[in-house]
Parts: sequence; C-alpha cells; structure tokens
Amino acid sequence: MSDPGLYATTQGEQGSWVVFCHGLFGQGKNWTQMSKTVAQRHRVLLLDMPQHGRSPWTDGFSYVGAADQVEAAIAARAGDEPVALVGHSMGGKIAMVLALRHPERVARLCVVDVAPVAYDGGRQFVGYVQAMRGLDLARLDSRSDADAALREAVPDDVVRAFLLQNLRRSPEPPGWSWQPNLEVIDRDLGAITGWPAEELTGVAPYPGPVLWVRGERSDYITDEHAAAMATYFPRVRKLTVRGAGHWVHSEQPEAFASVLEAFLATSR
Repeated sequence: MSDPGLYATTQGEQGSWVVFCHGLFGQGKNWTQMSKTVAQRHRVLLLDMPQHGRSPWTDGFSYVGAADQVEAAIAARAGDEPVALVGHSMGGKIAMVLALRHPERVARLCVVDVAPVAYDGGRQFVGYVQAMRGLDLARLDSRSDADAALREAVPDDVVRAFLLQNLRRSPEPPGWSWQPNLEVIDRDLGAITGWPAEELTGVAPYPGPVLWVRGERSDYITDEHAAAMATYFPRVRKLTVRGAGHWVHSEQPEAFASVLEAFLATSR
C-alpha cells in the first residue's frame, strides 16, 4: 500500500495499531517477521522512513520533518486512534520526536537501542555511504558483483548483506539503483547521528509509558544517557536483552518479541 506520503504496508485486521520505524539504511520490511507475531493481536503498520525504501525523497533530512511525515502517515491509516510506536536506532529517534511533538498520537512508545542524544560516532556510516555511492552501478552484471565490489570497504558479511538489500534492479537503464537517498544521507549524516534539542526546547515531556530496550553487547545506550531519557520520558523503563548487539530485534527475535508483546499488553 502506498500514498503520496511514506510507503507503508499493513498486517492484521483487528486490535489496536502498532507502528514500526526502522533504522538507517533499513526498510519497513525489516520488521516483517516481528510484525507477523504482533499482527496476531494487533493491526500493524510498517513504514519506509523518509529518504529510505519506496518512500519519496526530499531535499534534506531532519528529525522534526521526519517525525511529522510519520505522523501524517499514521493519521492517514489510524485516524485519531492513538498507536503504539516502536522505533529502532534512527527510527527510534524519529519515534521519540513524534511522541514529544504529537503526544496525543502515541499511546505507548518502545525505543530500541538508541538514546535522545547526539552521537559522536558515525564514521562507519560515512564509510558505508561513500562505498555505496562509489559503486559503478552501470558496470554491475549481478548482485554478487556488487557484493564483491563492497567487500573491501564493508568487510562484515552481515552488514554488507544488510546494505545490499537497498540495491534494486529495473529493466530500464542504468538497471541498478539504490533505494535510499544517499546524497542526502551523506550530506545530512550529522543530523541523523544528532538530536534536535533546540527544536524541542519548551516541548513538554511525553506522559505515556516508554520501554527503552538495550542490546547487551551494544554501546548505543550507556548509564550516562539515562538522565536525558528520563527528562524527555519520565515514565521510562529500561530493559536489556541478553546476547544482542545493536540490532536487537533481528539478533534475538524471540526475546524481543516476548518483551514487546508484554509491553503492548500492559495497561497505561
């Protein structure tokens, strides 16, 4: 299903709405397996975030703009009904900003392995973007060619396979293309790794329940981040998933599904 806004797919036919927001270089379909479990009791909305997947490109990225786009996509499908919002990494920041700016839209919030802070890192993302942009798409004969061409710049097989999910082939020249807006992501990576504190000045804390999920082997959430999280989200509860790194829901899907379903089932 699509509309002039963000590209979306839905699952489930009854129950309250649960909306999933993916991270950088992801797509809504990255949540498919998790959403199949959730859709047994809920209606599920999977969104391609701005500049990603099949969603339209714009001329820049900001968390406030992205959050408002996601809010509009939710309103187009859920109407005035508050939703449970689940966001990972970049999608977690989008979800947090949405909850702060549109608290009436969000019944509960699950933030996965990211904090409401600006991160100093991002060097690996710079390398990924540059490697993807440097790939000569016109000379590719197959996806395995692309895999080989990226191997030196992205030696991790799992990460490389994740990035190559964004490579699409069409019958028209040049044949291969990247779905994410790599030019904007490259230029605005500082905004993506950052946090829009100034734009949120004066915004009231989000009053609803918040589950803050951390991967045990990830360094995206530290003890130093707790104060910032509590300032914006006073009803936050932190939970660590053992054996998981940054991609908690894909590395430990059964554990994450259990945690999420329990959170969705609790009363406000």
